[in-house]
Amino acid sequence: MDISDPAPPQQHHEGGLRHEHGDHILHYPPSGEVPGLPRISATLYNQDLAPTKREGRHWTSYSIFALWANDVHSLGNYGFILGLFALGLGSWQILLALAIGAVLLFFLLTYSGFMGHKTGVPFPVMSRIAFGIRGAQLPAAVRGAVAVIWFGIQTYLATLVLRVMLIAIDPSLGRFDHNSFLGLSTLGWATFIFLWIVQVVIVRFGMDMIRRYEVFAGPVVLVTLIALAVWMFLEAGMSISFSTDHPLTGGAMWRSIFGGAALWVTIYGTFVLNFCDFTRASKSRKSIVRGNIWGIPINTMLFGVIAVVMAGAQFKINGHIITSPSDIVEAVPNTVLVVLASLALLVLTIAVNMMANFVAPVYALNNLFPKHMNFARASVVSALIGLVILPWNLYNNPVVIVYFLGGLGALLGPLFGIIMVDYWILRKSRINVPALYTQQDSGPYFYQRGVNSKAIIAFIPAALIAIVFGLVPFFSAIADFSWFFGAGIGALVFYVISERNPHAEDVSGDPIAVASTH
Repeated sequence: MDISDPAPPQQHHEGGLRHEHGDHILHYPPSGEVPGLPRISATLYNQDLAPTKREGRHWTSYSIFALWANDVHSLGNYGFILGLFALGLGSWQILLALAIGAVLLFFLLTYSGFMGHKTGVPFPVMSRIAFGIRGAQLPAAVRGAVAVIWFGIQTYLATLVLRVMLIAIDPSLGRFDHNSFLGLSTLGWATFIFLWIVQVVIVRFGMDMIRRYEVFAGPVVLVTLIALAVWMFLEAGMSISFSTDHPLTGGAMWRSIFGGAALWVTIYGTFVLNFCDFTRASKSRKSIVRGNIWGIPINTMLFGVIAVVMAGAQFKINGHIITSPSDIVEAVPNTVLVVLASLALLVLTIAVNMMANFVAPVYALNNLFPKHMNFARASVVSALIGLVILPWNLYNNPVVIVYFLGGLGALLGPLFGIIMVDYWILRKSRINVPALYTQQDSGPYFYQRGVNSKAIIAFIPAALIAIVFGLVPFFSAIADFSWFFGAGIGALVFYVISERNPHAEDVSGDPIAVASTH
């Protein structure tokens, strides 16, 4: 039975319908129905879900490096490393943990990135390969939900920096920061809405504008954070404490080192899933490798050195452990420098937020409603969700952070394991790209009513085990490794129950591709 859409109307020929990021939505390939290829469904295809043409892709090695130059140096990551210092890990132990985690991430992200470069498709479409054209809604929704909540939270955290800067400029503004409406002060609301609008405006111009912003923000972030570390080093008399007064030793030390490495990978459990959203616009596989080498292991070690210098210098000065670089900014005894440093941290937070927490829900919404969504529309909807959930209340509720967001995060490992085994081991990277956009029941990704039940069967036990290991106190000793358990179990179960040599053929997506505007 053929349940595909009716043949696309003739007015959808190239040039008959605009398909840049605006209010226009392309429901069919620019050339209409392509001879010899399956009929494309308007419920599976639009200009943002379509594969990108190989010619004209814009992401270079530096683009990918700039992406990591921003994300690795996020305030949340500094908080994580400073927390390891507070737990008793010394400088060399923290750097070792980061080195182990960075090497693992380099390989995971590189192979994930290759998938995007070859197929040119975003993560929700990539998920159709293993989960089916309809089953892919599950991984896309999980990834999008995690991201949209963190978008709101990160925007709120950026307001804290902006409020410090504004009060430093005009102390009288402090009187607007003491009341509360729905959990936020007047100044808090003003700064949140301002930053919310800035991000929406940038994202509405599409992925290429995000790329341009990341390229601009990367050097600003690196120079600022290196300058803060140097300033702290000088303030501490050009020496630092390499550990707290109660450092970990023996087995506890090694468990924390490997646990820290595992958590560093878990932090990027989101990115290893949807890195193809970015590499679908990369110029070559070499650009991915070079960008990842400089952006992950090398940049991560620079990040680690900056973090331990900040922590060790502050501890030597007064025995206190800072929780974020923003703590250092507040202590700078010069208003001009406070303003400049705060602006740099705002540039950083916006860069991280758009890259890590805006792109995924935009593609997820496109995948859910391809007839009604495009990048611009989905970005506004994602931002509105991030606003109406009142994210500051979520962030200030430990139960929400630990159980809700932690539970969602535990689902990412099994999804990654299943998708990677299916793509690299079972199909050996042979993908029929046009078939990802057809509802014909003879298509290789239709499975049963559009869902691959084997992927669901593998996902359920792996997800449950990952959630239990990650959240139940009894398993606290292995909680740091829950992402690996989930990914490994999901991959193993899926491999065992799947057909060993599925009929897989390589068919290019170029005949139905659109020009890369990403």
